Amino acid sequence: MNPRLLRLYPAGFRRAFGDELAEAYREATEGAGPVTRLREAGDVVAHALRLRLRVGSAHRGGRLFAAAAPFALAATGAHAAFRLASALNRAYVTGRPDFETPLGYAINGFCVLTLLGTVVALGGRFAVGARTAFAGVAGTAVCFVVAALPGALEMPLEHVAYLAPPLAIAALPLLCPPDLRPPGRIRTTSGLVALLLWAPLSVALLGLLDAGGVAMIPLWRFAVTVTAALALAGRPALSGIRTSGQFALAAAPFLVVGHFAGVVGEDTALPCLTVLASTGLAVRLWRRERSDRAGRA
Repeated sequence: MNPRLLRLYPAGFRRAFGDELAEAYREATEGAGPVTRLREAGDVVAHALRLRLRVGSAHRGGRLFAAAAPFALAATGAHAAFRLASALNRAYVTGRPDFETPLGYAINGFCVLTLLGTVVALGGRFAVGARTAFAGVAGTAVCFVVAALPGALEMPLEHVAYLAPPLAIAALPLLCPPDLRPPGRIRTTSGLVALLLWAPLSVALLGLLDAGGVAMIPLWRFAVTVTAALALAGRPALSGIRTSGQFALAAAPFLVVGHFAGVVGEDTALPCLTVLASTGLAVRLWRRERSDRAGRA
């Protein structure tokens, strides 16, 4: 192993496991091509950073990120689906799409990539799906930056703040330790392909439907996408929430993307926080009661 890669690990870990790491890396890369070597080096860097940041599977931070990862993915996918459905709805109602520019098509293309990455991750291929979803969100952010380039030297802080939260939410699943990743829910390739076809078709159908009252359209469309994303995450994700901290980190992405979707505002933030706080307390009490019952048994 390259000594510079080994130095990325904490000193104590190097002393205890340095020889084993070097031998494992040598076996994995012996006779391998440059792509395999690059992938192995990336895995080493990611593992070392998790240990440095204390977000490995043996650390409380790692377990926290692992519990919140499916919900961050669900929120990311729901936001992408909401934006796509809203764009299609506007095009259907007005008779003319409002994204008839190269950047507009690129933004919608990256939203599709984000949606598909989320479906892949929650459906069973967590690592590649989470990276794909993050790439889609990052591509969308780049498009917004390019759109603001004529005034880039005077870019307002709120514009930067607009780009940062979705990126942070999409990056959260990447911090999930590999050995704590959610188990695959769809085992077959054909099942995953069917899910990948169903997701964009469902978003297109949602975009063409009219909810009736104009004021309720964003809330209704956002609620449908969030419900679908949570259903895809499924019971395994819900069962991973065991503490109030995990619940808070899992719920926060939905508040953030709800704000960007125009659903959570100044008049609705307090009721949403009240509901979430009450739910978090109920989860904690329920977990404690189950633990007490198990102890008595």
